[in-house]
Amino acid sequence: MKTLSAKDLKDCRFTYELEGMEKLGKDEPCLFLMNHSSFTDLEIFSRLFSDRQYHIVMTLDGFVGKEWLMRSLGCIPARKFITDMPLVKDIVHCLKDLGSSVLMYPEASYSFDGTATALPSSVGKCLKLFNVPVVMITTEGAFHRDPLYNGLRKRDVAVKATVKYLLSADDIKNKSVKELNEILKKEFSFDHWKWQRENGIKVTEPFRAEGLERVLYKCPVCGKERVMRSNGIEISCSSCGATWALGEDGGLVRNDAATSEDMASVSTGEREAAAHEALAVADKHDGYDFSYVSDWYRWERDMVKKEIAEGKYYLDIPVDIIAVKDLHAAYQIGEGRLVHSINGFDLTGCNGELEYHQSAKNSYSLYADYFWYEIGDMVSIGTMDIQYYCFPKDKSVNVAKVRLATEEMYKLSIPERLRASEEAM
Repeated sequence: MKTLSAKDLKDCRFTYELEGMEKLGKDEPCLFLMNHSSFTDLEIFSRLFSDRQYHIVMTLDGFVGKEWLMRSLGCIPARKFITDMPLVKDIVHCLKDLGSSVLMYPEASYSFDGTATALPSSVGKCLKLFNVPVVMITTEGAFHRDPLYNGLRKRDVAVKATVKYLLSADDIKNKSVKELNEILKKEFSFDHWKWQRENGIKVTEPFRAEGLERVLYKCPVCGKERVMRSNGIEISCSSCGATWALGEDGGLVRNDAATSEDMASVSTGEREAAAHEALAVADKHDGYDFSYVSDWYRWERDMVKKEIAEGKYYLDIPVDIIAVKDLHAAYQIGEGRLVHSINGFDLTGCNGELEYHQSAKNSYSLYADYFWYEIGDMVSIGTMDIQYYCFPKDKSVNVAKVRLATEEMYKLSIPERLRASEEAM
């Protein structure tokens, strides 16, 4: 892994710094926690710890058709956003019986918007159970070098990692689950877009905005969805004509005078109406800075939350379905219909043979992905026994919104006082 990663890390001028790592014994097993931005993360880890025995927690679908290779690399299969007791037992086995360290990405998915993905409240409990030192690895530049929305096309951005000895076994024993979760929440609080501007990092590639509509799916001017389009360095609304250019510093600059195929189809009257609408909407959007991708995405989350509160959120779409029930293959099982509402998910199809319900209380988040194995954008639901990967037939359906809705519905279904009491245990 170290050898295979060498060229890529050289290309991105990789550097790193260590904080307190002298506290970790040479052969002492520990839990490595790392933020997840791109595949570069695994290359970084392979470079830093090639002299240490370790296992990697990896999504189950990554084993399909190549189980021997994944296991030979020390990978442990995991089911994303599903209560996975076998995974916990496997980690304990690695730490305690094999004396091996374990690498885990607790966010469980690549960041969509360049900020941290929510962590499960169970992480603090797991630290208590594992009872080994915790090392935190935070990357800077990896997101901008290889962002998921941009089709994983690599850009010329330097990458740095900070490796910090975060918690000793004694620290974990002496702290409550709530305190441990607060420490982790702080460590996983970052905004790659703000970091870019504050540090003067330039992304000069002429395709840097392409695919950004997967993240910024709702126009803040006219409020419509499924109308955002991107090309080159621009993202625009095909409905009202509002256009933004993504600067080299990561800032979005409103530029409605830009020309594009989408803009050409918008009449002068519609543009004037959009300008008036923009003034009205600006008052409603107080507190959001739309020059940041991350703040735009935060606004979209709040809009989803509002839809749910008003009983307006509802998704009912035709999908193609792939099922994973073992490590031999991903099975194309046919077409179906996916419904998402305040009650959770309902998936039916396969000529009446499939009928699956998943409650909104099932998970704090959702496995959603762009370009999943180059097939398409998808959302995944399911159980320990079988997982269903649903690919919307309508390519304008935004899987990021479905994930946001899942997270907000979970918060409503599990009262704050109950979640707080769980963390305090």
